[in-house]
Amino acid sequence: MTDEATPASQSPARRLKRCPEPLVEHYDAAILDLDGVVYVGDTAVDGVAQVLATARQRDVTIAFVTNNASRTPESIAAALTGLGVQAEPDDVVTSAQAAARAVADRVPPGSPVLVIGAEGLLSAVRQTGLVPVDSSDADPVAVVQGFGPDVGWQQLTEGAVAIRQGAIWVASNTDLTLPTARGPAPGNGAFVNALAAAVGTRPAVVAGKPHRPLFDETIRRTGSRLPLVVGDRLDTDIEGAVNCGADSLLVLTGVTDVPSLLKAAPGQRPSYVAWTLAGLVSAHEVPSRSGADWRLGSWVGSVIGGRLQVSGPPQAEPDDALRLATTAAWDWSDDNSGDDLRLDDVLTLFGQLGLLREEGVPHARR
Repeated sequence: MTDEATPASQSPARRLKRCPEPLVEHYDAAILDLDGVVYVGDTAVDGVAQVLATARQRDVTIAFVTNNASRTPESIAAALTGLGVQAEPDDVVTSAQAAARAVADRVPPGSPVLVIGAEGLLSAVRQTGLVPVDSSDADPVAVVQGFGPDVGWQQLTEGAVAIRQGAIWVASNTDLTLPTARGPAPGNGAFVNALAAAVGTRPAVVAGKPHRPLFDETIRRTGSRLPLVVGDRLDTDIEGAVNCGADSLLVLTGVTDVPSLLKAAPGQRPSYVAWTLAGLVSAHEVPSRSGADWRLGSWVGSVIGGRLQVSGPPQAEPDDALRLATTAAWDWSDDNSGDDLRLDDVLTLFGQLGLLREEGVPHARR
């Protein structure tokens, strides 16, 4: 194991990091998002089970971390196992657990807490030694709110009354939408906004990504000293890692597409990038610059007239092409604030290499 992963430049906001050994030999824990990283919809991403088995063989602790507060760790672990991904309940950390911890840290043991949400949140509150209630008449000292398919007007009204009476308000997360088979549906953030409109204030604590509590809860449970956050979203997984000062790996098997990565703001830039989770068991080299050109492996790239161009042989390592494109794009964007980088050429190349499906979104493939 190396003593330190090496930045590719003096300005980490402008560059990817270099790790000359596989990431699983440098970090002691992988904090993995679920949808878009481990599975897409109801199907495991190709090769994930093998990658995670390799990581465990290298003594890397695997933590499956989710903003979903409705399900229990037991149900999530069972679902992962059903997809062929080894998982135990103790491997799962949810925003419900982080939210319950945030409440328990602020109120006496055994306190009544009004729960707006589903079984995952109820279970987490009980496990912290607090008493879930469903009415403001029980004089709750806190309101903890998470998504549940049956959350409605009655629960929100009880929450509003309790908050106006002085109860601490903690939200599991503020994701405005959640994915369904029929498209995006209202997420917990939409219900938080409805409650906020009624009480004229916002939650005192938001537990889920990109905020710290869920990451802190994960570190508390894993005991990790050098974790790596792995995700597919810039605005939750990667921004959360940046907020916590943790390194991160962005994989392009979920929400983030190539244009979003190449135009990412400094506060949402990952430490490492890879097309798939196979990047967890790979070394990560970074491009070097010679004049206007960037080079990595067999790939060469540059920005000419505001147009990003990358070239190399079809058999060359595709992750190197992605890292080169990312580095060149970030470097140019930081020096040309307000100008729009044109990506047509590089998207055409990635499409020709079979790395993209429609609209520039990566294939979930190995």
